[in-house]
Amino acid sequence: MKSTAPVPEPYVDVVRRFDACGFARLLAMEVTAVEGGSVRVAMQTEGRENAHGTTHGGAIFALADHAFGIAGNMDGVDQTAISAYIRYFSPPATGTLEAVARKVSETERTSVYAVAVYSGDRLVASFEGVGFKTGVPRKRE
Repeated sequence: MKSTAPVPEPYVDVVRRFDACGFARLLAMEVTAVEGGSVRVAMQTEGRENAHGTTHGGAIFALADHAFGIAGNMDGVDQTAISAYIRYFSPPATGTLEAVARKVSETERTSVYAVAVYSGDRLVASFEGVGFKTGVPRKRE
C-alpha cells in the first residue's frame, strides 16, 4: 500500500515513526492520509483471518488502536493509551480495512479519540480511545 495523499510537513516525523514500528510492519499497516484533523490507516485482511475465515477481531482492534496512537501523537505531545473500547458491527469483506481516527475531546492531561473502521463503504467497527499525555511538547524538527 502506498500513501494516497502527501502527509503535511508538521506530521511527517510522527507518521514515519509509527509506520516504521515493528507491530505496524508485522501487520503491514500504513498511513494513507492525514487531513482535516483525521488520520487514515489501511491494512490488508489477507492472512489475518480467525477460525471462521473472517478478519480476526484482534487485527481490527490493532488497526483502530494504531490509528488512535498516531492521531493522539500528532499535536507534538507524547501520549499513551489508558483506555480503549471497541464495538464490532459486522465481519469485514476481504480486501483492505481502513481506520479513520479523529479527536473528540481534550483536557490538559487526557484526550479522547473516535476511530471508525471501514471495509469499503461499510462500517465494521467503532473504537474509542483515551490517551494520557506523558510529557511536554516535542520539538518539531
